[in-house]
Amino acid sequence: MQMQESRFFVPAADGQAIETFQWSGAFVPKGAVQIVHGMAEHSRRYRHVAEALVQAGYVVYASEHRGHGECARKSNALGDFGPRGFGGLVDDMVQVTCRVRADNPNIPVIMLAHSMGSMAAQVYMLDHAHLLDGLALSGTTAMELLDVRTSGWTLETANATVADPATPVDWLSRDPAVPVAYIADPLCGFPLTEASMASIFDTGLRAADPKQLARIPADLPMFLFTGDCDPVNDCLRWFDPLVARLRSAGLRDVSTHVYGGARHEVLNETNRAEVIANLLAWVDRVTG
Repeated sequence: MQMQESRFFVPAADGQAIETFQWSGAFVPKGAVQIVHGMAEHSRRYRHVAEALVQAGYVVYASEHRGHGECARKSNALGDFGPRGFGGLVDDMVQVTCRVRADNPNIPVIMLAHSMGSMAAQVYMLDHAHLLDGLALSGTTAMELLDVRTSGWTLETANATVADPATPVDWLSRDPAVPVAYIADPLCGFPLTEASMASIFDTGLRAADPKQLARIPADLPMFLFTGDCDPVNDCLRWFDPLVARLRSAGLRDVSTHVYGGARHEVLNETNRAEVIANLLAWVDRVTG
């Protein structure tokens, strides 16, 4: 089946244009998946994931965060969320979900969010979980534990988990082609402004508050998957507390999968076919 890619813009609440991609096939989709990318990368790195989802009968959407993507590069704004900070980024995700639902009435909508995107999704679900039929978080972590202002986490310490690294970003994947491609990509690897980085953790404090977590519908299916060598969650030390508090909040359908030896980008890992197959199995269960 041939996959079609289209690019368009969704208006944000403050009038900013949200660069958005759609991948689809020549069929009536059985569900829609909204992909939310991570920090210092972009949506089209997920084409292979979108292709697997399209082949399985889904329509896929993905949007560029503020300070990310080709439009941000052209306007010299890479790494800058702007005056609304991380909250503006989360609000953009809501607008894209509303567009997904408007385009595809009466079918389930799943969000798949990676890394920084998964942190935004943790905030998103406190107010907007009713827009979703399921939420999958990849390479995720408890934000208050990762907080770079107190944890000591840096890109250098992230790569320190890799023996004899060939590049500064080998912590992304055991597949040597992944860090090489990341470094060569002009839409990857840029730093966030200090204000933008701080806004992630300031905004994310809500996601550790039990009273806020109680706002999430107890029947929202969630799937958290990661590698046990992922430095973003300190090799599970900041992953397990996140899972525990979601379950303690009363969420009844929280699934997890930990991949032995895998690093941060499990969807780009050497066993990516297995990771994507497991993701598809979960999406099929939730939408079935």
